[in-house]
Amino acid sequence: MRILVVDDEPNIRKTLRVALEAMGHEVGEAASALDALRDVERRPSDVALVDLRLGQDSGLSLLESLLLQSPRLAVVIITAHASVDTAVEAMRLGAFDYLPKPFTPAQVRAVLERVQRVRGLRARIAGLEDQVRVEVPEVDLESDDPEVCRVLDLARRVAPTSAAVLIRGENGTGKGVLARTLHQWSNRASGPFVTVSCPSLSAELLESDLFGHARGAFTGAIRDASGKVAAAEGGTLFLDEIGDLPPPLQPKLLRFLQERCYERVGETKTRQADVRLIAATNRDLEQAVAAGTFREDLFYRLNVVEVTLPPLRRRSDVADRAAHLLRFFGRQTSRKLTGFTAEALEALKRHPWPGNLRELRNAVERAAILAEGPEVGLADLPERIAVAQTPGAVEGAPEVGGSLTLEELEIAHIRRVLARASSLDAAAKTLGIDPSTLYRKRKQYGL
Repeated sequence: MRILVVDDEPNIRKTLRVALEAMGHEVGEAASALDALRDVERRPSDVALVDLRLGQDSGLSLLESLLLQSPRLAVVIITAHASVDTAVEAMRLGAFDYLPKPFTPAQVRAVLERVQRVRGLRARIAGLEDQVRVEVPEVDLESDDPEVCRVLDLARRVAPTSAAVLIRGENGTGKGVLARTLHQWSNRASGPFVTVSCPSLSAELLESDLFGHARGAFTGAIRDASGKVAAAEGGTLFLDEIGDLPPPLQPKLLRFLQERCYERVGETKTRQADVRLIAATNRDLEQAVAAGTFREDLFYRLNVVEVTLPPLRRRSDVADRAAHLLRFFGRQTSRKLTGFTAEALEALKRHPWPGNLRELRNAVERAAILAEGPEVGLADLPERIAVAQTPGAVEGAPEVGGSLTLEELEIAHIRRVLARASSLDAAAKTLGIDPSTLYRKRKQYGL
């Protein structure tokens, strides 16, 4: 690494240069804050060892200026006047570490090894992010559809605040994507984004997953666990499918929303958390409140700002979304795909898309793999989409009494009911089953 030594004492600079060069590093020297800023401007450094007192200058003031000029620089404060207060202030301002004088070459080496480990982890994270961008379609929320434009405008306005946001919409409409985008647009973007899936666990396990637990709180709790709320400190906690939150847990979440405090399972100690909360649901929460399965006060606490994502069948940008996905999968499969035939495009526009954007992604990925030429044709699309465009066919409806199993008939019927229903609760009512039963069937059949 290139290391800049900033100290007004020549002997200190000389001693550090000898030690650092013996470790294999390249060393620059600066006797003042001005010299240090000029050095970083001329040539980037990886680490700066900065004395707390530089004659008339302050090492803490220089720390801020260096990080403004070079945000990736790891600044280590060195001083003979060490105190807890100055150490805390240095770390608050962004110092990587704090090294009190006198120090040994071994102590300097240990600090630099930590810098290199962090640099390695950052490089690994960047590599993983690049890999994700290659393997997962780029999320493009921008749209010419008027309803989507209104949603994004509202999201941009609410993102910088700390207000709770409730995102509503059918499965596959991109609620999780919008939640993450709200986080990235907020002033908490540098903090964590933590997701809790409310239908995934029993009430007891979900409480532990959310708030954490103490060792011995229940069978299998062999060690303390901090929980998702603690993990989201300084960032955003996303509660996915909040409508499925078990009733026993609802008052505890309400208290957390009101007071920003909670207790771990098996503990009496009250803890505080600085967390922004975003929730999402595909259920009719007003109906759940009327039925007594969801607390009214919790609903209003969650619903400070409501954002509703339109289903794909009501959007005017299906062709644009499909073209965007086709370009991605064309790059991924190293194929030159120019677009869709007129028949295929018409099929995409007419399909009701009960699975919304998630179903569209799967359909386009399949078509990109199967297409024999540069254009995706009707035959390359899934049968449920292509058959609906055949003359005489009605949305690919199966024939009752035909050569179908009961399961195939049930899948087709549920798909068509979902396509026409205004919500999952309305679909469940039409089908004559509970919303929870419909949820399980959709998961079972991949709808």
